[in-house]
Amino acid sequence: GTYFWFPKVTGRLMNDRLGKIHFWTVFLGFHTTFLVQHWLGVQGMPRRYADYGPNDGFTTLNTISSAGSFLLALSTLPFIYNLWHSYRKGPLAVVDDPWGYGNSLEWATSCPPPRHNFRTLPRIRSERPAFDLHYPQAAGRIDYHATPEITLTPETTPRPETADPAESTAAESTAAGPDRPAPESGFRTPE
Repeated sequence: GTYFWFPKVTGRLMNDRLGKIHFWTVFLGFHTTFLVQHWLGVQGMPRRYADYGPNDGFTTLNTISSAGSFLLALSTLPFIYNLWHSYRKGPLAVVDDPWGYGNSLEWATSCPPPRHNFRTLPRIRSERPAFDLHYPQAAGRIDYHATPEITLTPETTPRPETADPAESTAAESTAAGPDRPAPESGFRTPE
């Protein structure tokens, strides 16, 4: 989420190379730690022991898992450096939508957005207003709203409305709100 929203919040881009280094070190550190722990659990290693005997067969895999946890902890360093360096000296985000395919309105304003986002309220003509603003030639050709076609079968015929409120169900009688008593309850509603 930080990599995705950083350009919109700060107006600067993060370093892509450091982002990939961060991803792969987290990926390798996490899986080296916890996949190995899974294998140890399958082998029958008990939990919450301070030390294992040399003949238990758990020492080697625990050492590998510990190395993975150190790698996982060290993987935060490229991220923190990338965050700090990009905030201070990162390249400016020169487009409103650095990813190119934003659908909602936050991607239609500048990076970072001004105080109230828009000087004038944009017209919303579809469920993807930012896409329509960035690609007006495609906006007219895409039909976003499907018209539902309802066909009634004998199993789904509509129930005729009853004139007598005593014959209506509790759900129908309280459709006006949960604070209204059902008509057959004998309570009078305040006028």
